[in-house]
Amino acid sequence: MTTPSVYLDRVTRELSKLPGIGNKSASRIAFHLLKMGKPEVENIAASMIDLKNNIRTCVECGGISDMEICSLCSDTGRDRGTICVVEGARDVLNIEASGEFRGLYHVLSGLISPLDGIGPEDLNISTLVKKCGIRELDEVIMALSPTIEGDATTLYLASLISPLGIKVTRIAHGLPVGCDLEYVDNATLAKSIEGRVRI
Repeated sequence: MTTPSVYLDRVTRELSKLPGIGNKSASRIAFHLLKMGKPEVENIAASMIDLKNNIRTCVECGGISDMEICSLCSDTGRDRGTICVVEGARDVLNIEASGEFRGLYHVLSGLISPLDGIGPEDLNISTLVKKCGIRELDEVIMALSPTIEGDATTLYLASLISPLGIKVTRIAHGLPVGCDLEYVDNATLAKSIEGRVRI
């Protein structure tokens, strides 16, 4: 006969596989699930299964969608002359939330990282270069993290796209709105000065 702790241990172990959730947080969630009603827990489980069964990769941008082509790529009102390149699908949602970008996206599904064994061939790069070759694009915006991997990926992509006569830009990196210079680290301050704009 199994004990209740076997079931708790299993749920805790599975939950701790999620990013940002350690053993303590996983244990708290498991105990919270125990307090919830069975229909509520079943709804959570069903929503996760539906997510896994119904979300796929958009064939155009590489983002997430419940159809072959996502709603952003199929929106005829968007600027089709501008593509914003991002690392992951979550970045698309973040940029969309800003309300400032009305072009299309391209999701790389990662960054070049030789130390982790990730090369250009492991990313969604060939489809981006193909798009740049067959579409009339005015600009490709690199919206990648300001890390060693992000910078390496940005430079690599720029070397492939710039020769095609397309303007390649990168998003500005630097000071967040409302911050005090006294508390800003040197690297962020350097990026802010480097990315300064004319007034």
